Amino acid sequence: MRISDASLDQLFFKARTANGFMDKPVPAELLKEAYDIAKMGATSMNAQPTRYVFLTTPQARERLLPALSAGNLEKTRLAPVTVIVATDTRFYEHMPTVWHNPGAKEMFEGNKPMADATATRNSTLGGAYFMIAARAVGLDCGPMSGVDLAKVNAEFFPDGRFQTNFLINLGYGDNSKLFDRNPRLSFEQACSVL
Repeated sequence: MRISDASLDQLFFKARTANGFMDKPVPAELLKEAYDIAKMGATSMNAQPTRYVFLTTPQARERLLPALSAGNLEKTRLAPVTVIVATDTRFYEHMPTVWHNPGAKEMFEGNKPMADATATRNSTLGGAYFMIAARAVGLDCGPMSGVDLAKVNAEFFPDGRFQTNFLINLGYGDNSKLFDRNPRLSFEQACSVL
């Protein structure tokens, strides 16, 4: 069944990348609700390698600031929540719980290139699902790539198991700080039908 035009607007057509946020806290229950929606998104072999670290206090976000590019500093400092979207490099330890056929853990454990590729690809999917879920529960998202990932990993994941993929500022967007919407490629520019 097709979802409503209003839902499509909220998730995509009228949704915008937040560049600033209102001074309004995001309840922890809403973060959990967004996760509980996002976790239902498809990943290959139900691998679920995405991990989320929610920075909800100024002190937690201060730890992140040295890793950010100049253009991301102020908006991160003022965001109600910054999410570190990370990849669990040993996601396969959970495979006996999340996958129906035996042997998946051992398959990934014994093939590092396949495990790394699966983890990276699917944690990126998980982060995208989370952004759509956050929009679905009424939050605005500002995804960011302007970050020194090695610095974030050293600060938040010193044991090396998790690896930062990207960041999302999260909250209730300040529409006065939106950029004009940039063009999107047409179907003909981006797609082929064979």
